[in-house]
Amino acid sequence: MFQADIIEQCKQNNRKAQLQLYNQYCDGMYIVAKRFLKDASDAEDVVQEAFIKAFSKLHQYKAEVTFGAWLKRIVVNKSIDFLKSKKQQLVELEDVHLKVVDAPQDDKWFVDDAITLCDVKRAISNLPDKYQYVVMLYLIEGYDHQEISEILDISEVASRTQLSRGKVKLQELLTLKQNGTRH
Repeated sequence: MFQADIIEQCKQNNRKAQLQLYNQYCDGMYIVAKRFLKDASDAEDVVQEAFIKAFSKLHQYKAEVTFGAWLKRIVVNKSIDFLKSKKQQLVELEDVHLKVVDAPQDDKWFVDDAITLCDVKRAISNLPDKYQYVVMLYLIEGYDHQEISEILDISEVASRTQLSRGKVKLQELLTLKQNGTRH
């Protein structure tokens, strides 16, 4: 069955089609939620809520992006809403690899080779929430400033500013002190 057919059937509340779509995307969406949330059961709850919202708002899906991308945005929003409601810290990155796209050599994303993934995780968790969210969405999830502004309900300028400030703060947190200890 083609993706468009499944989605059309889901719009008509076909439970079998909904289960098929859920089974196709649940594992990937769980991984996305787990990047934001520390607790596995919280990530599962967020994914369930995201699917409920997706199925109830499916009539708004216009296929301008893939269904997976549309659903991922819902999962990210639900994860952030959950964190805001619980005032929790953003999470363990475990097997996530940070990547920088099109960064000039003098960019502040470059860090000393001695810095470990554990150091980066600790530093991100110590960023103020507003910087954490933007840094996570940009670095980990790969969203651009327009998408981040929509997700966080801030302007693109605010997204760029918070990313820039978060980048500086992250760099400070990752810089070795003179005596060899970290900030």
